[in-house]
Amino acid sequence: MSSVIELIEAGATQLTDAGVAFGHGTDNAFDEAAWLVLWRLQLPLHELDAVTDRPVSPSDAARVAELFAARIASRKPAAYLTKEAWLQGVPFYIDERAIVPRSFIAELLADGSIDPWLGAHTRRVLDLCTGNGSLAVLAALTYPEIAVDAADLSAEALEVAAINVTRHQLDARITLLASDGLAGVHGPYDLILCNPPYVNTQSMAALPAEYRAEPALALAGGADGMDFVRQLLHDAPRCMTQAAVLVLEIGNERAHFEAAFPALEAVWLETSAGEDQVLLLTRDALATLAG
Repeated sequence: MSSVIELIEAGATQLTDAGVAFGHGTDNAFDEAAWLVLWRLQLPLHELDAVTDRPVSPSDAARVAELFAARIASRKPAAYLTKEAWLQGVPFYIDERAIVPRSFIAELLADGSIDPWLGAHTRRVLDLCTGNGSLAVLAALTYPEIAVDAADLSAEALEVAAINVTRHQLDARITLLASDGLAGVHGPYDLILCNPPYVNTQSMAALPAEYRAEPALALAGGADGMDFVRQLLHDAPRCMTQAAVLVLEIGNERAHFEAAFPALEAVWLETSAGEDQVLLLTRDALATLAG
């Protein structure tokens, strides 16, 4: 009879040998194998040490093997197989209708990095390109006095977001909006959070299958990755109060962002991936673009 740790180690070897890609909740084969094994066995995901030596029945081991086979054959992110993803310790439902949540903005909400730009005036928040609603939920949990609009172009993504808003009992504080960029939102807002499609065309073509399993609408940002961002920065000031800020994630596209907006004064925020992933823009800074 196999133990939990033996199944995890064998699964990690399978994942490595199969050359699967990570980045949707884990960044290595062992952590992903642990996630899949513990989830399939309905064991706590954060208590591996307590169950490593637990014996696993042959029937349960066979169910684990089926899950690894599905992960390798489908090349879907593990989160699509488990229907769950975690951000800052908070669980979210997820399926193929929305991108797997992994925004570094979640870290900034949790560690207070944005707080110096906020205050008593911060009453209304917009999570644009909300996807499965995770940042909207985290913002509402972080700042109990605020109201949040969560907007997305994808009706299917908003269906997933609705599941998470209800799951976290936030229907009274989070309003879901169908919106192409800022066209359908109801500003002005004191804080806008946005993790938009920003992957440039060359990078899109090179994405592993796991990323291509996600909605392309949530990833593809045009030739330089800045198509959506250009429109957003043009439209944002009219949707912002005077003291408002926009927190924008652009992933590995900092060079393209700075080339597109060379004169824009941005504050780059520190995340676990460095200072190149997320930036903050004041309304005053954005107004210079229109000038």
